[in-house]
Amino acid sequence: MNLLQQLKSLSTVVADTGDLEAIQRFKPEDATTNPSLILKAAESGSYDGLLNDIVTEVSALHLAKDAALEEISDRLIVAMGVAILEHVPGRVSTEVDARLSFDQTASLAKARKLVALYEQAGVSRSRILIKL
Repeated sequence: MNLLQQLKSLSTVVADTGDLEAIQRFKPEDATTNPSLILKAAESGSYDGLLNDIVTEVSALHLAKDAALEEISDRLIVAMGVAILEHVPGRVSTEVDARLSFDQTASLAKARKLVALYEQAGVSRSRILIKL
């Protein structure tokens, strides 16, 4: 057994990345995302089509600039989580914006919104974890 196989025999391997190639290669049980990982993955160009679709959808909502950026961010992190779930048998963990850390009401509202977006995408609550 190689080191990764040994590790898998003793624990649950969780990928901390938005890189689908790495997830496919290492076959973790679960995966986690956070805004910096999602930004890095989005900058790679792998998600350009997805990002363009989300921007088009949100543009049609005619939101103010800040609200539109927040909506795009929420939808992108969930869409990337959905894509990751196609490659892991377990869960994807999605982080609530750290700027909300000291606002319990806002943190819970954001968590509920992310869960709702996952559910709209057909993902069961049993496959997601929300990090607060």
